[in-house]
Amino acid sequence: MDARSHVGSMGNRRLPHRISTLLYCFNPADEVLLLRRVKDPNRGLWSPPGGKLKTDLGESPYACAQREAGEELGLALVASDLRLTGIVSEHGYQSAAHWLMFLFEVRPHLNRVPPPHREGDFAFFGRDQLATVPLPRTDLEQIWPLFWRHRGGFFAAHCQVEGDGRNVWELEESRPPPLEQ
Repeated sequence: MDARSHVGSMGNRRLPHRISTLLYCFNPADEVLLLRRVKDPNRGLWSPPGGKLKTDLGESPYACAQREAGEELGLALVASDLRLTGIVSEHGYQSAAHWLMFLFEVRPHLNRVPPPHREGDFAFFGRDQLATVPLPRTDLEQIWPLFWRHRGGFFAAHCQVEGDGRNVWELEESRPPPLEQ
């Protein structure tokens, strides 16, 4: 796919560009923490905690992830507690916005489920349980499989949302984790 094809069937339609961070937090049993969202986008669905970057303040993705960890999880993190695992761009998500998402794995394990938050409530899930949990479509289709395959490595992916609702994915960079020796 060349750069021109990213415009896709939505043409040159101008939409707001939103930047966010997602926090992939695990407990000692390697279960992932998810948030059942009470607000749009993704109301009623489970996804990693995180939130929008404050672009008007010049906030970096790492600073955003640290702020969101404090606000939603009560965690005081420093940049070295975060590992950038992936970057996902979505063109025309729900015909409302373009998204640029930074996916961070949180290095310290969580020993408890955080209390409910104004964004929703939390629960831990095993990797095998994710297929039975209501997840956003793009998470289920691609983001979770890419995260698992690249955990300890890095990936960049682009999702082109077509006018008919289809998602066309392109893996733009893939650096799987080094093999254990």
